[in-house]
Amino acid sequence: MKATVPIKDKLHPNNKHNTHYDFDRLCLASPSLNPFIIQNKMGNTSINFADGDAVKELNKAILKADYDINGWDIPAGFLCPPIPGRADYIHYLADLLTATNNGKKLNHKQVIGLDIGTGASCIYPLLGQRTYQWQFIASDIDDKSIASSQAIIDNNKSLAPFIKLRLQNNNQHIFKGLIKTRDFIDFTMCNPPFHESLAQANQGSARKRRNLGTDKKTDSKLNFGGQKAELWCKGGEQAFIKNMINESKDFSHQVMWFTSLISNKDNIKPLKKALNKAGALDIRVIDMAQGQKISRFIAWTFLTPQQSSLWCKTRLS
Repeated sequence: MKATVPIKDKLHPNNKHNTHYDFDRLCLASPSLNPFIIQNKMGNTSINFADGDAVKELNKAILKADYDINGWDIPAGFLCPPIPGRADYIHYLADLLTATNNGKKLNHKQVIGLDIGTGASCIYPLLGQRTYQWQFIASDIDDKSIASSQAIIDNNKSLAPFIKLRLQNNNQHIFKGLIKTRDFIDFTMCNPPFHESLAQANQGSARKRRNLGTDKKTDSKLNFGGQKAELWCKGGEQAFIKNMINESKDFSHQVMWFTSLISNKDNIKPLKKALNKAGALDIRVIDMAQGQKISRFIAWTFLTPQQSSLWCKTRLS
């Protein structure tokens, strides 16, 4: 079979997925992907990216072949993340940490990250641990997501010492009640809910189906799925991140970098304004170009450059 299907280019140089999907290798690693293999219009081996089951099997194969993750799975209807873009966030975070350490090599095994909204897939902790040996606190407000993530860790015992799950019991809070008094965290990360309402999320689902070449009115599911907390919240992305900014002030000396993805570039200006008002001392917007799509995350810290350097020296050297 032809096994060189290009995926989005311009991923981070260290991203394993910046060339193509090698379906021969992926099917060898995870034979359950085989039934979903098709020949696309260009005559190349591929899958139907509008088929949620096919996407999930592709993820399972990638995680097995490239990250030695066994038995990965998520419950029906939960967000199934595209791995290449998720890996980019991890690599650009590593760059941010290195830059904070004045370009000097870090002891990555000492790095502790906090994933806000880890979901049922636990994808960021899996990628971060396997790629850089980072430690993670993986949090979510949904107990089913926590249970699913725990099942993935249970299937991969080597992950257990490095990924700790925490349930956020108060859906009005992000960091409060989650970061403990003795916690010191090198970065936080988040893929916030983008939409402002269920109706808006459904409209986004319809657009995605059209873009993927299927527009069946009877099929209301996104190919990547998603629950309420994963897809929408009151006020959407901007309101969620502003709440995160407000709470981050209370943990200004327990966290070196706070970060969050931003889907809508129009949110950058008001979020920078909110950060300046909150007293952030360093604010960065880091672009992640992925083909025709530009993703980005915003990062902020309340530490001075001297404090950040001392943090790296005492914790990460």
